[in-house]
Amino acid sequence: MAEVVELLSGKAVVVDATVGAGGHSEALLEAGIDSVVGIDRDGDALREAASRLERFGSRFRAVRSTFARLAEAVRGQGLEAVAGVLYDLGVSSIQLERTERGFSYRSPGPLDMRMGESEDRPTAADVVNSYPEEKLAQIIFEYGEERFSRRIAAAIVRARSRAPLSNTAELAAVVAAAVPRRRTGPHPARRTFQAIRIEVNGELEELTASLPQAVALLEPGGRLVAISYHSLEDRIVKRFLAGEARLTVLTKKPIRPSNAETSRNPRARSARLRAGELVGQAS
Repeated sequence: MAEVVELLSGKAVVVDATVGAGGHSEALLEAGIDSVVGIDRDGDALREAASRLERFGSRFRAVRSTFARLAEAVRGQGLEAVAGVLYDLGVSSIQLERTERGFSYRSPGPLDMRMGESEDRPTAADVVNSYPEEKLAQIIFEYGEERFSRRIAAAIVRARSRAPLSNTAELAAVVAAAVPRRRTGPHPARRTFQAIRIEVNGELEELTASLPQAVALLEPGGRLVAISYHSLEDRIVKRFLAGEARLTVLTKKPIRPSNAETSRNPRARSARLRAGELVGQAS
């Protein structure tokens, strides 16, 4: 959080491309940013952010959109250029904590996982109950970086042959039974749930489509800041920053959260922050 504020402090208009519950937007507005445009595909998140940031009045604007349509969403607010664009990637606390959204392997809920709850996209139930075994294994391996992907895919196919998988608890149990037992460490279904969520929401394609739009929106001296939570997102951001001639990379290595931050927010442990600045002097 502190690093985000430091990188974007003194800027005029900043786009929070994944506003979530509004934590980063709140910190930026409190630090004196003129205004923030908060974008999210999740209506629940936007409503919570708007309520949280109501005291800032017109300095905060909430816009529902995917970040693959970033330029359209920002220009729809009458803006042609902005001083900063922030991405806080991955699943939000709102989504994880609301069992009816189906993101959590720790609580029973419907197999949904759509970040935009009314989007016309396949749900997690569609993925686990209809994808061929080979495709399931590929997704779990590539998007979850799960070495037991073939075992897990085979177990899912066996389970659904008896009855369709309908909730997160069922899926988590199938995955846990398919992999070697571990006394410690993360839940055995964590990587599989990550993979299915990425597939359902097209997250990597969204990010790849959005980053060039962010640069096109920046004014000279404007900054692009991205926080990633797994290596696939981080690799996309790293390669984009390194290959974009219009940007000066501000983070030779990713910035990791401090011990104080991870003690307050354990989910931040895997966060990696990277940033770039548009070549040229701000007007």
